[in-house]
Amino acid sequence: MTTIFHNPRCSKSREALRLIEEKGGEFEIVKYLEEPLDKGELQDLVSVLEIKPLELVRKQEKAWKAHYKGKELTDEQIIDAMVKFPKLIERPIVINGNRAAIGRPPEKILEVL
Repeated sequence: MTTIFHNPRCSKSREALRLIEEKGGEFEIVKYLEEPLDKGELQDLVSVLEIKPLELVRKQEKAWKAHYKGKELTDEQIIDAMVKFPKLIERPIVINGNRAAIGRPPEKILEVL
């Protein structure tokens, strides 16, 4: 099953969802701002994406600039920041089986569908 971590207010996320719908098949939408991910879920997400936690952070968000920018942070501290401030999580993210992609640009998710 395909899962999209989705923010309906984000145009890139909406575009990625449209691509998934066009492909057909079953999928799950996780509105991660309404149902925040816990630390374990974020660690799993980083693992399946095969990236460092910092690569999942939206560095232009106010919370990042106010609390974390310019600081030396461990991977665990970065994950803790995303747990505390879910808006920091890059979007959209699509997982299909054991493959995942960040939809920046949205067409990038086609690689895992």
